[in-house]
Amino acid sequence: MSSRPTVAPVALAVGVLLISMVSYQCGASLAVHLFPQVGAQGATAYRLGISALILLLWRRPWRRSGSGRDRRALWGYGLSMGAMNMVFYLSLRTIPLGIAVALEFTGPLALALCGSRRPVDFVWIALVVAGLCLLLPLREQVHALDPVGVMYALAAGVGWALYIVLGKKAGMAYGGDAVTLGTSIGALLAIPFGVAHAGSALLSPALLPYAVGVAVLSSALPYSLEMVALTRLPARTFGTLLSLEPAIAALAGMALLGERLSPLQWTAIAAIIVAAAGTALSVNRPALTEPLAN
Repeated sequence: MSSRPTVAPVALAVGVLLISMVSYQCGASLAVHLFPQVGAQGATAYRLGISALILLLWRRPWRRSGSGRDRRALWGYGLSMGAMNMVFYLSLRTIPLGIAVALEFTGPLALALCGSRRPVDFVWIALVVAGLCLLLPLREQVHALDPVGVMYALAAGVGWALYIVLGKKAGMAYGGDAVTLGTSIGALLAIPFGVAHAGSALLSPALLPYAVGVAVLSSALPYSLEMVALTRLPARTFGTLLSLEPAIAALAGMALLGERLSPLQWTAIAAIIVAAAGTALSVNRPALTEPLAN
């Protein structure tokens, strides 16, 4: 009887976190359908621009004073968010969703393992290296990945790591308004690129439902659900569950985009997932407990 009050919140948190991860990848799959009309740049502008508008109307951060706070961290956080989303969407033009997320996941993994010298951590590093060696186009293959797409995904991983580091500082300075203000700054970066690439196509009424869907599924809904999970789950449990992200992305790519991965690529994704789960369970650092923005 005494365990019920504890089990129920944890079960709720696990459920909403799984829904959040599925929502992220459904949003990314939906964004891919916008690429022929507005390109990856336009899809990024849609996502961040509409998400910023939704969050601004909801949070109304102008009611709270921002004087004396760390503006450099906030701007770094927002710009890293904008750049990360753009290069991630650029990677999706030429490589499958699951592989792109697995490659991007190396950023927070490297951050979590940075400075660690315990023997078990080198096991996780070896698994990540093995996964990357299986995925990277180091030799000619029939199904070799596009090297430009791979570089974009790895660049998104660097952006994700910066997003985590700067997001912590921005969160300490701005609290719950950090995501709203950071998303708005990211939109300021993405929208000019979207307009330059897609022009008046961004104003097409036929694309608006898809654009709103991308914004809600990729940002507004998962951010809200993730906050529910963060307040109810231990950091290691959260990080372990988060390691399922590449697999969920691969399944979303199969179901929604018709993507198919080879057994070797599934093996590579599995290696990165095991490394992520192992890191979350063995490394006492909060790097993998930050909200996502991919």
